[in-house]
Amino acid sequence: CNENYSLLALDYARQPTKPCLDGESVYEDHPINWIPANGWFSDYDCRQAAYWGLFAGAHGHTYGCQDIWQFWQPGRERVGHARTDWHQAIDLPGSFQMRHVRALMLSRPFLSRIPDQSVICSGNQHVWDHMQATRDGTAGQPDATYLMAYLPTLRREVELDTSAIAGKRLRAWWYDPRQGVATLIEETENSGRYRAGRDDCGPDWVLVIDDAAAGYPASGQGEWRG
Repeated sequence: CNENYSLLALDYARQPTKPCLDGESVYEDHPINWIPANGWFSDYDCRQAAYWGLFAGAHGHTYGCQDIWQFWQPGRERVGHARTDWHQAIDLPGSFQMRHVRALMLSRPFLSRIPDQSVICSGNQHVWDHMQATRDGTAGQPDATYLMAYLPTLRREVELDTSAIAGKRLRAWWYDPRQGVATLIEETENSGRYRAGRDDCGPDWVLVIDDAAAGYPASGQGEWRG
């Protein structure tokens, strides 16, 4: 498990403030800890690193693939147990899914975005189950117009503190990081807390909560230029 959110949080907190990102994250189709018997990093691992990193304050993200960086193909010497012809590896699912995280981030105000773990009411008990949250606005101030939480595991109920959103009504969405599809959950009164959960397909999801008055499009659907 690549705990990049911890390293990014340390960099984000440095003074003076500088841009930071995970410049070499997990590589898709790479053996875990270089040992094939441990399994192979998949598109799920790549998504997890991207959402953890961006929600922890990174200004961008890099995607890598074990087979592509060395342009491995049959007949060439392999490095690190490369196993997929790079001509096929360019179509691995993780590379296509990076466009969905980009679409999500740009569908809401991007340059005013901050990491904010204080909005997570249900605790992070395990590294593999770590939720990461981001919102716009100013830390400690109730001036957010949206907040997002990345849930890396299935069948998890999450409760978020929505008091950072000043608006009286909320619009909540589930965003599928595999397909880039947003599903409206509901529009409801902002009571200061919002609870949601899933128990269907897919290991990871993003919960997006908007100030309904902001008029944002469906999560990941179109760039916000307000």
